[in-house]
Amino acid sequence: MLNNSSKIMFLSILMMGTLISISANSWLSTWMGLEINLLSFIPLMSDNKLMSSESSLKYFLIQALASSVLLFSIILFLLNLNKINSNYLMEMMIFSSLLLKSGSAPFHFWFPNVMEGLSWMNALILLTWQKIAPLMLISYIIYKPLMIISIILSSMIGALGGLNQTSLRKLMAYSSINHLSWMLSAMYMSNILWMIYFLFYSFLTFMMIFLFNMFKISHMNQLFSLFFYSKVMKFFLFFNLLSLGGLPPFLGFFPKWMVIQSLTINNQSFLLMIMILMTLITLYFYIRLTYSAFMLNYYENNWMNNSIYKSMNMKIFMMFSFISSFSLFLITSLYFLF
Repeated sequence: MLNNSSKIMFLSILMMGTLISISANSWLSTWMGLEINLLSFIPLMSDNKLMSSESSLKYFLIQALASSVLLFSIILFLLNLNKINSNYLMEMMIFSSLLLKSGSAPFHFWFPNVMEGLSWMNALILLTWQKIAPLMLISYIIYKPLMIISIILSSMIGALGGLNQTSLRKLMAYSSINHLSWMLSAMYMSNILWMIYFLFYSFLTFMMIFLFNMFKISHMNQLFSLFFYSKVMKFFLFFNLLSLGGLPPFLGFFPKWMVIQSLTINNQSFLLMIMILMTLITLYFYIRLTYSAFMLNYYENNWMNNSIYKSMNMKIFMMFSFISSFSLFLITSLYFLF
């Protein structure tokens, strides 16, 4: 992507569209920023492959539908500004269109299908950067009844939808839907909390996609060829998956810990119970990816190790994996020290 000047241009326009949306002082300006973001992402998605063309068309149609609902509700909101009773309907329409743009349940139906046809780099953009503008706008106009429904449905669909998947792209998509429920519940408590969660989630998602892209892995059965490299690769893959799932000794637990603490203080125990139970299911399908490698006696091919470990990408991955696996100990020790 970075070797192509046109893609660099579209990537910079995409970032500019997001920044316009989150820094605008009127709803029409936010809509304009979202449109710039959408129209610059479509050329990035189209890699002259059948699946990518199909995904870009699906993405365009869904985002165009969400944008039209958003624009319609903004215009109605401006026309009916003095009529307080109709404002709830407008807020619900704006909120729904933003949920559709972010891929949250119950408007998630397009998200795994679009993910399936993308390259790993485009999938990373869709999972991380493309969520910034809709989530930021959702934090401006929180419609509580619909938000609670979306949190519960996102956690359930994100957990149960990933159980029967063999495609790693769809698995990451359902994982993202589950993480969206945590982000929305963090947003329900405070703005800074969901931003912290989003930063940790983006880092951990980048870690996994960096690995999948480096070894050109797309399906679950291809992971077994990865296990032939070395025991170190086994453990780092396992640790990163558990960190993304939010298991306590790893970095991914830290933002969930903050959300759990915040929900407990605000007496949202029912919501918290559902989210934790559904997260256990997501942990199950993360563990399933590496279960065979750890239970069975795999033999590593030593002749592959020298070439793969000398690459710069592998050194970067190892450094980030170390941060992902052991940073929670450092954070907690600093917390108790200061």
